Amino acid sequence: MMNKSISETTLQQFRTISRLYSDTSAFMHEAIARKAGLSGTDHKYLGLILQHKSITAGEISKLTGLTTGAVTGLIDRLEKKNLLERQFTKDDRRKVIIVPNVNNSMKLLKPIFDKLQEKTVKLISTFSTEEIQTIERYFTEAIAIMKETTDSLNNNQND
Repeated sequence: MMNKSISETTLQQFRTISRLYSDTSAFMHEAIARKAGLSGTDHKYLGLILQHKSITAGEISKLTGLTTGAVTGLIDRLEKKNLLERQFTKDDRRKVIIVPNVNNSMKLLKPIFDKLQEKTVKLISTFSTEEIQTIERYFTEAIAIMKETTDSLNNNQND
């Protein structure tokens, strides 16, 4: 359902602001990570891990497209900072379950995110319900496109 009446100028403006938003978000998360003593990627992957009560290294690899070796390094670094721990299953000691340390992670990240959340809520409150629904639809559909692109790139790594 493409709006054929979008001008090339409007499309170019949208691409420019979208790229600026993406770049600014990446730079902000790098700064947050540095403040928390993490690399930018470790910070983002910790956020992913925190969304689960527990997760296996294989599941992290599948979700991120990282190699198992890269996931092991990630887990090592985050475990060293007490942000997660490895647990072995009783059935198969080779299978490792990763359990995030939510308390330590929140102690580290909450002070940084509290002010950001406050400003974000203030901004969102300036939009109507309909505008928020439009923004949500854009993000939801853009996320689907990005996931599809990521999966395609990850599944064709040897090309």
